[in-house]
Amino acid sequence: MEEEKKSLNFIEQIIEDDLANGLKRDQIRFRFPPEPNGYLHVGHTKAICINFGLGEKYNAPVNLRFDDTNPEKEEQEFVDSIMKDVEWLGFKWDKVLYASDYFQQLYDWAVQLIKEGKAYVDEQPSEVITEQRKNPAEPGIESPYRNRPVEESLDLFERMKNGEFESGAMSLRAKIDMVSPNMNMRDPVMYRILNKPHHRTGTAWKIYPMYDWAHGESDYIEQISHSLCSLEFENHRPLYNWYLDQVYEEGRVKNKQREFARMNVSYMITSKRKLQRLVAEGVVTGWDDPRMPTISGMRRKGYTPTSIRNFIEKVGVAKRENLIEIQLLDFCVREDLNKVAKRVMAVVDPVKLVIENYPEDKEEWLETENNPEQENAGTREVPFSRELYIEREDFKEEANNKFFRLKLGGEVRLKSAYIIKAERVEKDENGEITTIYATYDEKSRSGSGTEESLRKVKGTLHWVSAKHALPVEVRTYNHLFTVEQPDAEKDVDFLNFINPESVATVKGFAEPSLKDVAVGEPLQFQRIGYFTKDQDSTDDVLVFNRTVTLKDSFKPE
Repeated sequence: MEEEKKSLNFIEQIIEDDLANGLKRDQIRFRFPPEPNGYLHVGHTKAICINFGLGEKYNAPVNLRFDDTNPEKEEQEFVDSIMKDVEWLGFKWDKVLYASDYFQQLYDWAVQLIKEGKAYVDEQPSEVITEQRKNPAEPGIESPYRNRPVEESLDLFERMKNGEFESGAMSLRAKIDMVSPNMNMRDPVMYRILNKPHHRTGTAWKIYPMYDWAHGESDYIEQISHSLCSLEFENHRPLYNWYLDQVYEEGRVKNKQREFARMNVSYMITSKRKLQRLVAEGVVTGWDDPRMPTISGMRRKGYTPTSIRNFIEKVGVAKRENLIEIQLLDFCVREDLNKVAKRVMAVVDPVKLVIENYPEDKEEWLETENNPEQENAGTREVPFSRELYIEREDFKEEANNKFFRLKLGGEVRLKSAYIIKAERVEKDENGEITTIYATYDEKSRSGSGTEESLRKVKGTLHWVSAKHALPVEVRTYNHLFTVEQPDAEKDVDFLNFINPESVATVKGFAEPSLKDVAVGEPLQFQRIGYFTKDQDSTDDVLVFNRTVTLKDSFKPE
Protein backbone atom coordinates (compact mmCIF):
# COMPACT_ATOMS: atom_id res chain seq x y z
CA MET A 1 0.00 0.00 0.00
CA GLU A 2 2.87 2.35 0.82
CA GLU A 3 4.42 1.76 -2.61
CA GLU A 4 1.12 2.61 -4.32
CA LYS A 5 0.92 5.93 -2.48
CA LYS A 6 4.44 6.86 -3.52
CA SER A 7 3.48 6.41 -7.16
CA LEU A 8 0.70 8.99 -6.93
CA ASN A 9 1.37 12.47 -8.28
CA PHE A 10 0.54 15.36 -5.98
CA ILE A 11 -2.88 15.99 -7.56
CA GLU A 12 -3.87 12.35 -7.17
CA GLN A 13 -2.70 12.53 -3.56
CA ILE A 14 -4.94 15.56 -2.98
CA ILE A 15 -7.91 13.66 -4.38
CA GLU A 16 -7.14 10.58 -2.29
CA ASP A 17 -6.91 12.76 0.83
CA ASP A 18 -10.24 14.39 -0.01
CA LEU A 19 -11.85 10.98 -0.40
CA ALA A 20 -10.42 9.93 2.96
CA ASN A 21 -11.87 13.10 4.51
CA GLY A 22 -15.42 12.64 3.36
CA LEU A 23 -15.66 13.50 -0.32
CA LYS A 24 -17.81 10.86 -2.02
CA ARG A 25 -16.40 9.16 -5.07
CA ASP A 26 -19.50 10.02 -7.11
CA GLN A 27 -18.89 13.70 -6.29
CA ILE A 28 -15.59 13.78 -8.15
CA ARG A 29 -15.90 15.82 -11.31
CA PHE A 30 -13.36 17.59 -13.52
CA ARG A 31 -13.43 20.03 -16.41
CA PHE A 32 -11.19 21.24 -19.21
CA PRO A 33 -12.01 24.97 -19.61
CA PRO A 34 -10.33 26.52 -22.68
CA GLU A 35 -11.02 30.05 -23.83
CA PRO A 36 -12.14 29.86 -27.49
CA ASN A 37 -9.79 32.64 -28.60
CA GLY A 38 -7.25 30.54 -30.51
CA TYR A 39 -6.18 27.03 -31.36
CA LEU A 40 -4.99 24.67 -28.63
CA HIS A 41 -1.22 24.22 -28.41
CA VAL A 42 1.25 21.73 -26.93
CA GLY A 43 0.91 23.35 -23.50
CA HIS A 44 -2.82 22.62 -23.47
CA THR A 45 -2.18 18.93 -24.06
CA LYS A 46 -0.93 18.67 -20.50
CA ALA A 47 -4.11 20.16 -19.04
CA ILE A 48 -6.22 17.97 -21.31
CA CYS A 49 -4.37 14.79 -20.35
CA ILE A 50 -4.40 15.64 -16.63
CA ASN A 51 -8.12 16.39 -16.44
CA PHE A 52 -9.37 13.67 -18.74
CA GLY A 53 -6.78 11.22 -17.41
CA LEU A 54 -8.07 11.76 -13.87
CA GLY A 55 -11.58 11.32 -15.20
CA GLU A 56 -10.57 7.92 -16.55
CA LYS A 57 -8.72 6.98 -13.36
CA TYR A 58 -11.62 7.83 -11.05
CA ASN A 59 -14.39 6.97 -13.51
CA ALA A 60 -15.55 10.56 -13.08
CA PRO A 61 -17.24 12.86 -15.61
CA VAL A 62 -15.19 15.59 -17.29
CA ASN A 63 -16.90 18.61 -18.79
CA LEU A 64 -15.57 20.46 -21.81
CA ARG A 65 -16.42 24.02 -20.87
CA PHE A 66 -15.64 27.04 -23.00
CA ASP A 67 -14.86 30.08 -20.87
CA ASP A 68 -16.27 32.45 -23.48
CA THR A 69 -16.33 35.76 -21.64
CA ASN A 70 -14.52 37.96 -24.19
CA PRO A 71 -16.48 38.38 -27.45
CA GLU A 72 -13.71 40.54 -28.93
CA LYS A 73 -11.42 37.53 -29.39
CA GLU A 74 -13.69 34.48 -29.47
CA GLU A 75 -14.99 32.73 -32.56
CA GLN A 76 -16.93 29.59 -33.42
CA GLU A 77 -13.93 28.49 -35.49
CA PHE A 78 -11.92 28.13 -32.30
CA VAL A 79 -14.72 26.23 -30.54
CA ASP A 80 -14.86 23.74 -33.42
CA SER A 81 -11.09 23.30 -33.53
CA ILE A 82 -10.87 22.71 -29.77
CA MET A 83 -13.55 20.02 -29.87
CA LYS A 84 -11.78 18.33 -32.79
CA ASP A 85 -8.44 18.39 -30.95
CA VAL A 86 -9.78 16.89 -27.73
CA GLU A 87 -11.56 14.14 -29.66
CA TRP A 88 -8.45 13.45 -31.74
CA LEU A 89 -6.40 12.98 -28.57
CA GLY A 90 -8.82 10.18 -27.71
CA PHE A 91 -10.78 11.73 -24.85
CA LYS A 92 -14.54 11.86 -24.31
CA TRP A 93 -16.25 14.62 -22.37
CA ASP A 94 -19.43 14.30 -20.35
CA LYS A 95 -21.02 17.61 -21.40
CA VAL A 96 -20.14 20.52 -23.64
CA LEU A 97 -20.85 23.68 -21.65
CA TYR A 98 -20.13 27.40 -21.90
CA ALA A 99 -19.57 30.13 -19.34
CA SER A 100 -22.11 32.06 -21.42
CA ASP A 101 -24.69 29.47 -20.30
CA TYR A 102 -24.39 31.11 -16.88
CA PHE A 103 -24.44 34.81 -17.79
CA GLN A 104 -27.80 35.39 -16.11
CA GLN A 105 -26.82 33.53 -12.93
CA LEU A 106 -23.51 35.38 -12.76
CA TYR A 107 -25.34 38.68 -13.16
CA ASP A 108 -27.82 37.77 -10.43
CA TRP A 109 -24.99 36.87 -8.06
CA ALA A 110 -23.27 40.15 -8.87
CA VAL A 111 -26.46 42.01 -7.96
CA GLN A 112 -26.50 40.07 -4.67
CA LEU A 113 -22.93 41.20 -3.92
CA ILE A 114 -23.86 44.83 -4.58
CA LYS A 115 -26.80 44.52 -2.18
CA GLU A 116 -24.48 43.06 0.45
CA GLY A 117 -22.05 45.96 0.05
CA LYS A 118 -19.40 43.70 -1.50
CA ALA A 119 -19.36 45.22 -4.98
CA TYR A 120 -19.70 48.70 -6.47
CA VAL A 121 -19.84 50.46 -9.81
CA ASP A 122 -16.67 52.42 -10.57
CA GLU A 123 -16.73 55.16 -13.22
CA GLN A 124 -12.97 55.52 -13.48
CA PRO A 125 -11.07 54.51 -16.63
CA SER A 126 -9.25 51.17 -16.46
CA GLU A 127 -5.87 52.96 -16.60
CA VAL A 128 -6.70 54.89 -13.44
CA ILE A 129 -7.89 51.75 -11.67
CA THR A 130 -4.62 50.03 -12.55
CA GLU A 131 -2.60 52.99 -11.28
CA GLN A 132 -4.52 53.07 -7.99
CA ARG A 133 -3.71 49.42 -7.31
CA LYS A 134 -0.03 50.37 -6.95
CA ASN A 135 2.26 47.40 -6.22
CA PRO A 136 2.53 44.62 -3.60
CA ALA A 137 4.84 46.71 -1.41
CA GLU A 138 2.69 49.85 -1.55
CA PRO A 139 -0.94 50.15 -0.33
CA GLY A 140 -3.50 50.74 -3.04
CA ILE A 141 -5.62 53.88 -3.29
CA GLU A 142 -9.35 53.41 -2.82
CA SER A 143 -11.63 54.47 -5.64
CA PRO A 144 -13.72 57.57 -4.91
CA TYR A 145 -16.72 55.43 -5.87
CA ARG A 146 -15.86 52.60 -3.44
CA ASN A 147 -18.43 53.65 -0.86
CA ARG A 148 -21.16 54.91 -3.15
CA PRO A 149 -24.70 54.00 -2.02
CA VAL A 150 -25.86 50.47 -2.80
CA GLU A 151 -28.96 51.71 -4.62
CA GLU A 152 -26.82 53.89 -6.87
CA SER A 153 -24.58 50.96 -7.83
CA LEU A 154 -27.62 48.74 -8.41
CA ASP A 155 -29.17 51.35 -10.72
CA LEU A 156 -25.96 51.92 -12.66
CA PHE A 157 -25.24 48.20 -12.97
CA GLU A 158 -28.67 47.56 -14.47
CA ARG A 159 -28.21 50.45 -16.86
CA MET A 160 -24.79 49.04 -17.80
CA LYS A 161 -26.55 45.78 -18.66
CA ASN A 162 -29.18 47.62 -20.69
CA GLY A 163 -26.54 49.24 -22.87
CA GLU A 164 -26.98 52.85 -21.76
CA PHE A 165 -23.24 53.52 -21.57
CA GLU A 166 -20.32 53.33 -23.96
CA SER A 167 -17.76 50.54 -23.79
CA GLY A 168 -15.29 51.18 -20.99
CA ALA A 169 -17.36 53.95 -19.40
CA MET A 170 -17.60 52.12 -16.08
CA SER A 171 -17.11 48.73 -14.45
CA LEU A 172 -18.31 46.67 -11.53
CA ARG A 173 -15.63 45.95 -8.93
CA ALA A 174 -15.61 43.61 -5.96
CA LYS A 175 -14.98 45.41 -2.65
CA ILE A 176 -12.29 43.31 -0.99
CA ASP A 177 -8.98 44.76 0.23
CA MET A 178 -7.01 47.61 -1.34
CA VAL A 179 -3.98 46.98 0.89
CA SER A 180 -3.72 43.25 0.30
CA PRO A 181 -0.21 42.11 -0.73
CA ASN A 182 -2.00 39.96 -3.33
CA MET A 183 -2.80 42.34 -6.19
CA ASN A 184 -5.69 40.16 -7.34
CA MET A 185 -7.55 41.03 -4.12
CA ARG A 186 -7.36 44.79 -4.62
CA ASP A 187 -10.96 45.34 -5.67
CA PRO A 188 -10.83 43.34 -8.90
CA VAL A 189 -13.10 44.21 -11.80
CA MET A 190 -16.01 41.78 -12.09
CA TYR A 191 -17.79 43.23 -15.15
CA ARG A 192 -16.87 45.57 -17.97
CA ILE A 193 -19.03 47.18 -20.64
CA LEU A 194 -18.32 45.71 -24.06
CA ASN A 195 -20.67 46.56 -26.91
CA LYS A 196 -19.64 43.58 -29.01
CA PRO A 197 -21.80 40.70 -30.27
CA HIS A 198 -21.06 37.34 -28.65
CA HIS A 199 -20.61 34.21 -30.78
CA ARG A 200 -23.43 32.49 -28.85
CA THR A 201 -25.56 35.14 -27.14
CA GLY A 202 -25.47 37.68 -29.97
CA THR A 203 -26.31 41.20 -28.75
CA ALA A 204 -28.27 40.11 -25.69
CA TRP A 205 -25.54 41.30 -23.31
CA LYS A 206 -23.73 44.62 -23.20
CA ILE A 207 -21.65 43.68 -20.16
CA TYR A 208 -19.41 40.65 -19.80
CA PRO A 209 -17.96 38.99 -16.69
CA MET A 210 -14.22 38.99 -16.15
CA TYR A 211 -12.50 35.63 -16.32
CA ASP A 212 -11.79 35.35 -12.57
CA TRP A 213 -15.44 35.96 -11.71
CA ALA A 214 -16.89 33.66 -14.34
CA HIS A 215 -14.43 30.81 -14.08
CA GLY A 216 -14.71 29.82 -10.43
CA GLU A 217 -18.46 30.38 -10.29
CA SER A 218 -18.89 28.22 -13.40
CA ASP A 219 -16.92 25.50 -11.62
CA TYR A 220 -19.33 25.84 -8.70
CA ILE A 221 -22.46 25.73 -10.87
CA GLU A 222 -21.18 22.54 -12.50
CA GLN A 223 -20.13 21.15 -9.11
CA ILE A 224 -16.56 20.57 -10.20
CA SER A 225 -14.75 18.96 -7.28
CA HIS A 226 -11.20 19.78 -8.38
CA SER A 227 -10.46 22.81 -10.53
CA LEU A 228 -7.00 22.16 -11.94
CA CYS A 229 -5.10 24.93 -13.66
CA SER A 230 -1.58 26.02 -14.47
CA LEU A 231 0.78 27.65 -12.02
CA GLU A 232 0.21 31.26 -13.12
CA PHE A 233 -3.23 31.06 -11.47
CA GLU A 234 -1.78 30.26 -8.04
CA ASN A 235 -1.96 33.91 -7.00
CA HIS A 236 -5.57 33.98 -8.18
CA ARG A 237 -6.58 31.19 -5.79
CA PRO A 238 -7.47 33.55 -2.86
CA LEU A 239 -9.78 35.47 -5.20
CA TYR A 240 -11.21 32.22 -6.55
CA ASN A 241 -12.01 31.19 -2.97
CA TRP A 242 -13.38 34.62 -1.99
CA TYR A 243 -15.82 34.64 -4.90
CA LEU A 244 -16.83 31.08 -4.08
CA ASP A 245 -17.47 31.95 -0.43
CA GLN A 246 -19.99 34.61 -1.50
CA VAL A 247 -22.32 32.14 -3.22
CA TYR A 248 -21.56 28.81 -1.54
CA GLU A 249 -24.52 26.94 -0.05
CA GLU A 250 -24.03 24.39 2.71
CA GLY A 251 -24.28 20.79 1.56
CA ARG A 252 -22.97 21.39 -1.96
CA VAL A 253 -19.51 20.42 -3.22
CA LYS A 254 -17.10 23.27 -2.62
CA ASN A 255 -14.75 23.25 -5.59
CA LYS A 256 -11.04 23.32 -4.90
CA GLN A 257 -8.50 25.04 -7.15
CA ARG A 258 -5.07 23.47 -7.38
CA GLU A 259 -2.22 24.37 -9.69
CA PHE A 260 0.36 22.40 -11.65
CA ALA A 261 3.40 23.57 -13.58
CA ARG A 262 2.90 24.71 -17.15
CA MET A 263 4.65 22.73 -19.83
CA ASN A 264 7.29 24.69 -21.73
CA VAL A 265 8.96 22.85 -24.61
CA SER A 266 12.24 24.00 -26.14
CA TYR A 267 12.10 25.74 -29.53
CA MET A 268 8.36 26.33 -29.08
CA ILE A 269 6.21 29.18 -27.81
CA THR A 270 2.85 28.71 -26.09
CA SER A 271 1.51 32.24 -25.99
CA LYS A 272 -1.73 32.50 -27.97
CA ARG A 273 -1.00 36.16 -28.64
CA LYS A 274 2.38 35.32 -30.15
CA LEU A 275 1.01 32.38 -32.10
CA GLN A 276 -1.62 34.78 -33.48
CA ARG A 277 1.20 37.06 -34.66
CA LEU A 278 2.87 34.20 -36.49
CA VAL A 279 -0.37 33.60 -38.37
CA ALA A 280 -1.33 37.25 -38.90
CA GLU A 281 2.11 38.28 -40.16
CA GLY A 282 2.43 35.33 -42.54
CA VAL A 283 5.41 33.74 -40.82
CA VAL A 284 3.48 30.46 -41.05
CA THR A 285 0.70 29.38 -43.40
CA GLY A 286 -1.95 29.11 -40.68
CA TRP A 287 -2.77 27.74 -37.24
CA ASP A 288 -2.24 24.20 -38.58
CA ASP A 289 1.14 24.85 -40.17
CA PRO A 290 3.26 21.78 -39.28
CA ARG A 291 5.86 24.08 -37.71
CA MET A 292 3.31 25.44 -35.25
CA PRO A 293 3.11 24.00 -31.69
CA THR A 294 -0.67 23.78 -32.04
CA ILE A 295 -2.36 20.41 -31.75
CA SER A 296 -3.70 20.88 -35.29
CA GLY A 297 -0.17 21.66 -36.50
CA MET A 298 1.27 18.61 -34.75
CA ARG A 299 -1.52 16.46 -36.18
CA ARG A 300 -0.80 17.75 -39.69
CA LYS A 301 2.90 17.09 -39.21
CA GLY A 302 2.09 13.46 -38.41
CA TYR A 303 2.25 13.25 -34.62
CA THR A 304 -0.06 10.61 -33.20
CA PRO A 305 -2.42 10.96 -30.22
CA THR A 306 -0.64 8.09 -28.49
CA SER A 307 2.76 9.75 -28.87
CA ILE A 308 1.52 13.01 -27.36
CA ARG A 309 -0.18 11.25 -24.44
CA ASN A 310 2.99 9.22 -23.82
CA PHE A 311 5.00 12.44 -23.88
CA ILE A 312 2.74 14.02 -21.24
CA GLU A 313 3.03 10.88 -19.11
CA LYS A 314 6.84 11.01 -19.27
CA VAL A 315 6.87 14.72 -18.43
CA GLY A 316 4.71 14.03 -15.37
CA VAL A 317 2.73 16.35 -13.12
CA ALA A 318 4.99 18.77 -11.28
CA LYS A 319 4.66 21.84 -9.07
CA ARG A 320 7.67 23.64 -10.50
CA GLU A 321 8.05 24.83 -14.08
CA ASN A 322 10.97 23.71 -16.20
CA LEU A 323 11.91 23.51 -19.85
CA ILE A 324 11.19 20.18 -21.50
CA GLU A 325 13.56 19.20 -24.29
CA ILE A 326 11.79 18.86 -27.63
CA GLN A 327 13.93 15.75 -28.21
CA LEU A 328 11.76 13.95 -25.65
CA LEU A 329 8.66 14.73 -27.71
CA ASP A 330 10.44 13.52 -30.86
CA PHE A 331 11.49 10.36 -29.02
CA CYS A 332 7.87 9.60 -28.06
CA VAL A 333 6.68 10.26 -31.61
CA ARG A 334 9.40 8.07 -33.10
CA GLU A 335 8.73 5.31 -30.56
CA ASP A 336 5.03 5.15 -31.47
CA LEU A 337 5.49 5.51 -35.22
CA ASN A 338 7.97 2.64 -35.22
CA LYS A 339 5.13 0.44 -34.02
CA VAL A 340 2.31 1.71 -36.23
CA ALA A 341 3.78 3.22 -39.42
CA LYS A 342 3.61 1.27 -42.65
CA ARG A 343 7.02 0.85 -44.34
CA VAL A 344 7.05 2.17 -47.90
CA MET A 345 9.67 3.12 -50.46
CA ALA A 346 10.21 6.66 -51.66
CA VAL A 347 13.25 8.40 -53.16
CA VAL A 348 13.61 12.08 -52.27
CA ASP A 349 16.81 12.90 -54.22
CA PRO A 350 16.56 10.56 -57.19
CA VAL A 351 19.15 9.36 -59.64
CA LYS A 352 18.27 6.83 -62.33
CA LEU A 353 19.56 3.27 -62.11
CA VAL A 354 19.38 1.08 -65.24
CA ILE A 355 19.84 -2.68 -64.89
CA GLU A 356 21.28 -3.47 -68.29
CA ASN A 357 20.82 -7.26 -68.21
CA TYR A 358 17.17 -7.02 -67.07
CA PRO A 359 14.73 -7.44 -69.99
CA GLU A 360 13.37 -4.10 -71.23
CA ASP A 361 9.76 -5.28 -71.50
CA LYS A 362 9.69 -7.18 -68.19
CA GLU A 363 8.16 -6.11 -64.90
CA GLU A 364 7.62 -8.02 -61.68
CA TRP A 365 5.55 -7.45 -58.55
CA LEU A 366 7.65 -8.36 -55.54
CA GLU A 367 6.39 -9.08 -52.04
CA THR A 368 7.59 -6.83 -49.22
CA GLU A 369 6.61 -6.43 -45.59
CA ASN A 370 4.39 -3.63 -44.29
CA ASN A 371 5.78 -3.39 -40.77
CA PRO A 372 8.10 -5.95 -39.15
CA GLU A 373 7.14 -4.54 -35.71
CA GLN A 374 3.53 -5.66 -36.22
CA GLU A 375 2.84 -9.36 -36.20
CA ASN A 376 -0.27 -9.10 -38.37
CA ALA A 377 0.72 -6.16 -40.58
CA GLY A 378 0.98 -8.42 -43.63
CA THR A 379 2.72 -7.76 -46.91
CA ARG A 380 2.11 -5.94 -50.17
CA GLU A 381 3.52 -6.10 -53.69
CA VAL A 382 5.71 -3.45 -55.29
CA PRO A 383 6.57 -3.22 -58.99
CA PHE A 384 10.11 -3.84 -60.22
CA SER A 385 11.45 -3.04 -63.69
CA ARG A 386 14.63 -2.37 -65.65
CA GLU A 387 14.78 1.33 -64.79
CA LEU A 388 14.67 2.41 -61.15
CA TYR A 389 15.29 5.44 -59.00
CA ILE A 390 17.63 5.28 -56.00
CA GLU A 391 18.87 7.99 -53.63
CA ARG A 392 21.73 10.01 -55.06
CA GLU A 393 23.64 9.76 -51.76
CA ASP A 394 23.46 5.96 -51.94
CA PHE A 395 25.99 5.87 -54.77
CA LYS A 396 29.64 6.88 -55.05
CA GLU A 397 32.00 6.18 -57.91
CA GLU A 398 34.78 5.49 -55.39
CA ALA A 399 34.47 4.85 -51.67
CA ASN A 400 36.33 3.16 -48.83
CA ASN A 401 35.33 -0.06 -47.11
CA LYS A 402 33.15 1.79 -44.60
CA PHE A 403 30.73 2.87 -47.33
CA PHE A 404 28.17 0.06 -47.39
CA ARG A 405 26.06 1.43 -50.19
CA LEU A 406 26.58 1.23 -53.94
CA LYS A 407 29.89 2.05 -55.63
CA LEU A 408 31.43 1.18 -58.96
CA GLY A 409 32.34 -2.50 -58.95
CA GLY A 410 30.47 -3.01 -55.69
CA GLU A 411 27.33 -4.94 -54.84
CA VAL A 412 24.23 -4.16 -52.79
CA ARG A 413 20.83 -5.74 -52.37
CA LEU A 414 17.80 -3.82 -53.51
CA LYS A 415 15.18 -4.11 -50.76
CA SER A 416 12.91 -7.16 -51.33
CA ALA A 417 14.46 -7.58 -54.81
CA TYR A 418 17.84 -8.54 -56.28
CA ILE A 419 21.55 -8.15 -55.70
CA ILE A 420 22.99 -5.67 -58.19
CA LYS A 421 26.49 -4.58 -59.17
CA ALA A 422 27.33 -1.06 -60.41
CA GLU A 423 29.22 -1.16 -63.69
CA ARG A 424 29.47 2.38 -65.08
CA VAL A 425 27.93 5.84 -64.97
CA GLU A 426 26.75 8.52 -67.36
CA LYS A 427 27.25 12.22 -66.60
CA ASP A 428 26.00 15.55 -67.92
CA GLU A 429 28.16 18.46 -69.09
CA ASN A 430 28.60 19.62 -65.46
CA GLY A 431 29.97 16.27 -64.36
CA GLU A 432 26.75 15.39 -62.52
CA ILE A 433 25.82 11.71 -62.62
CA THR A 434 22.58 11.27 -64.56
CA THR A 435 22.44 7.48 -64.82
CA ILE A 436 24.02 4.54 -63.05
CA TYR A 437 24.28 1.34 -65.08
CA ALA A 438 24.27 -1.96 -63.24
CA THR A 439 23.77 -5.68 -63.68
CA TYR A 440 21.71 -8.00 -61.51
CA ASP A 441 21.90 -11.61 -60.39
CA GLU A 442 18.57 -13.00 -61.56
CA LYS A 443 18.77 -15.91 -59.12
CA SER A 444 19.23 -13.64 -56.09
CA ARG A 445 15.61 -12.51 -55.64
CA SER A 446 14.74 -12.06 -51.97
CA GLY A 447 12.68 -14.87 -50.53
CA SER A 448 13.17 -17.19 -53.51
CA GLY A 449 15.11 -19.69 -51.41
CA THR A 450 17.94 -20.06 -53.89
CA GLU A 451 21.54 -20.25 -52.81
CA GLU A 452 22.15 -16.93 -54.54
CA SER A 453 19.30 -15.28 -52.65
CA LEU A 454 20.92 -16.24 -49.35
CA ARG A 455 24.21 -14.63 -50.27
CA LYS A 456 25.12 -11.82 -47.88
CA VAL A 457 26.08 -8.35 -49.06
CA LYS A 458 26.72 -5.46 -46.68
CA GLY A 459 24.29 -2.88 -48.05
CA THR A 460 20.55 -2.81 -48.74
CA LEU A 461 19.01 0.09 -50.67
CA HIS A 462 15.44 1.24 -51.17
CA TRP A 463 14.31 2.03 -54.70
CA VAL A 464 11.30 2.91 -56.83
CA SER A 465 10.44 1.56 -60.28
CA ALA A 466 10.68 4.50 -62.71
CA LYS A 467 7.87 3.17 -64.86
CA HIS A 468 5.45 3.05 -61.92
CA ALA A 469 6.77 5.95 -59.84
CA LEU A 470 4.44 8.55 -58.37
CA PRO A 471 5.77 12.13 -58.31
CA VAL A 472 5.82 13.43 -54.74
CA GLU A 473 6.62 16.67 -52.99
CA VAL A 474 8.42 16.12 -49.71
CA ARG A 475 8.51 18.80 -47.02
CA THR A 476 11.08 18.51 -44.28
CA TYR A 477 10.68 20.63 -41.17
CA ASN A 478 13.17 21.96 -38.67
CA HIS A 479 12.60 24.06 -35.56
CA LEU A 480 10.64 27.25 -36.26
CA PHE A 481 13.05 29.12 -33.98
CA THR A 482 16.83 29.16 -33.79
CA VAL A 483 16.98 29.30 -29.97
CA GLU A 484 15.52 27.07 -27.27
CA GLN A 485 13.52 29.85 -25.59
CA PRO A 486 12.54 32.39 -28.26
CA ASP A 487 10.44 34.51 -25.90
CA ALA A 488 12.80 34.45 -22.91
CA GLU A 489 14.29 37.88 -23.64
CA LYS A 490 11.58 40.40 -22.79
CA ASP A 491 13.27 43.25 -24.66
CA VAL A 492 13.80 41.28 -27.87
CA ASP A 493 11.02 40.52 -30.34
CA PHE A 494 10.68 36.75 -30.56
CA LEU A 495 10.32 37.03 -34.34
CA ASN A 496 14.03 37.88 -34.46
CA PHE A 497 14.68 34.20 -33.76
CA ILE A 498 12.67 32.79 -36.66
CA ASN A 499 14.62 30.05 -38.43
CA PRO A 500 14.85 30.95 -42.15
CA GLU A 501 15.45 27.27 -42.90
CA SER A 502 12.52 25.87 -40.92
CA VAL A 503 11.07 24.14 -44.00
CA ALA A 504 12.60 22.72 -47.16
CA THR A 505 10.79 21.19 -50.13
CA VAL A 506 12.15 18.62 -52.56
CA LYS A 507 10.67 16.63 -55.44
CA GLY A 508 10.96 12.88 -55.53
CA PHE A 509 9.22 9.62 -56.44
CA ALA A 510 7.33 6.99 -54.48
CA GLU A 511 5.98 3.51 -54.99
CA PRO A 512 2.43 3.41 -56.45
CA SER A 513 0.76 2.16 -53.25
CA LEU A 514 1.04 5.67 -51.80
CA LYS A 515 -1.64 6.88 -54.19
CA ASP A 516 -4.31 5.38 -51.94
CA VAL A 517 -3.05 6.41 -48.50
CA ALA A 518 -5.25 8.71 -46.46
CA VAL A 519 -4.30 12.20 -45.34
CA GLY A 520 -2.63 11.86 -41.94
CA GLU A 521 -1.78 8.17 -42.29
CA PRO A 522 1.59 7.43 -40.63
CA LEU A 523 4.27 6.10 -42.96
CA GLN A 524 7.94 5.26 -42.76
CA PHE A 525 9.88 6.13 -45.88
CA GLN A 526 12.43 3.37 -45.48
CA ARG A 527 15.90 4.57 -44.51
CA ILE A 528 14.72 8.23 -44.62
CA GLY A 529 12.23 9.03 -41.87
CA TYR A 530 8.60 9.10 -40.80
CA PHE A 531 6.14 10.97 -43.00
CA THR A 532 2.46 11.59 -43.46
CA LYS A 533 0.34 12.64 -46.41
CA ASP A 534 -0.58 16.33 -46.33
CA GLN A 535 -3.92 17.92 -47.12
CA ASP A 536 -2.28 19.90 -49.95
CA SER A 537 -1.97 16.72 -52.02
CA THR A 538 -3.57 16.70 -55.46
CA ASP A 539 -4.25 14.01 -58.05
CA ASP A 540 -1.11 15.11 -59.88
CA VAL A 541 1.33 15.51 -56.99
CA LEU A 542 1.19 13.91 -53.56
CA VAL A 543 2.58 16.01 -50.71
CA PHE A 544 4.22 14.42 -47.67
CA ASN A 545 5.34 16.07 -44.45
CA ARG A 546 8.28 14.68 -42.53
CA THR A 547 7.14 14.00 -38.99
CA VAL A 548 10.47 13.03 -37.48
CA THR A 549 13.76 11.48 -38.53
CA LEU A 550 14.38 7.74 -38.16
CA LYS A 551 16.94 7.93 -35.39
CA ASP A 552 18.17 10.29 -32.73
CA SER A 553 20.79 10.01 -30.03
CA PHE A 554 18.39 11.30 -27.36
CA LYS A 555 17.57 8.84 -24.58
CA PRO A 556 14.87 9.64 -22.00
CA GLU A 557 15.88 9.39 -18.37
